[in-house]
Amino acid sequence: MNSANNTSHFVLKKHLFFDLDHTIWDFDKNAEETLHELYLVYRLKDLGLHSPDLFIETYTRNNHRLWADYHTGKITKEQLREARFKQTFIELGITATLMPAGFEDHYVNLCPTKTNLFPGAYETLEYLRSRYILHLISNGFRESTETKISGSNIAGYFQHVIISEVVGANKPDKAIFEHALKLASATVTESLMIGDSLEADVYGALNFGMDAIFFNPNGLKKPEDVPMQIRNLKELTLLL
Repeated sequence: MNSANNTSHFVLKKHLFFDLDHTIWDFDKNAEETLHELYLVYRLKDLGLHSPDLFIETYTRNNHRLWADYHTGKITKEQLREARFKQTFIELGITATLMPAGFEDHYVNLCPTKTNLFPGAYETLEYLRSRYILHLISNGFRESTETKISGSNIAGYFQHVIISEVVGANKPDKAIFEHALKLASATVTESLMIGDSLEADVYGALNFGMDAIFFNPNGLKKPEDVPMQIRNLKELTLLL
């Protein structure tokens, strides 16, 4: 959906449930900033990694793939964290014995402290919170999610923050949507999910019976069975 002509569709909505990473908190930008710093700290150039951009590009591809597996329960949190940099270093020709010790832990501690949000995030949330009750549903890990929210100063916009690691179920599992609605005292009809992941956020909500908006800043082709999309957060102020 890219037009305000559909605003009547949202008349009954009272509760908006947002994804965090890749929707409000700019995961890729924050990760890139972090990895540029760690590239220098760990002197990766001396290991033969002459391009920080290639390192970041390779990591980003591996991380996205592994997160998709985590969303659907194919791997655990521990497996995700163990694999993403290990696979990246190996793919770039760095053997296990040369991989920097503590790199993953350093990344996990540093990256969530970054505060880059998608353009228009603060203005959009400010506009929406005067009209709706806002919540977050994140498949992220508890400690890093809480750090991201507090560090970027967005905690005050959300009545509830639902974190999959705490709930024990990841989007797209219906259990996390059930938990979120119960916590918010909301019905499916009056609720709307907004997120970037087709699998976790959009189809997760739609299969649960909740309306959803696909946040699509990269302009990916929208599947025909996904009814609504936005390219930037400020579009929500027109739709809602």
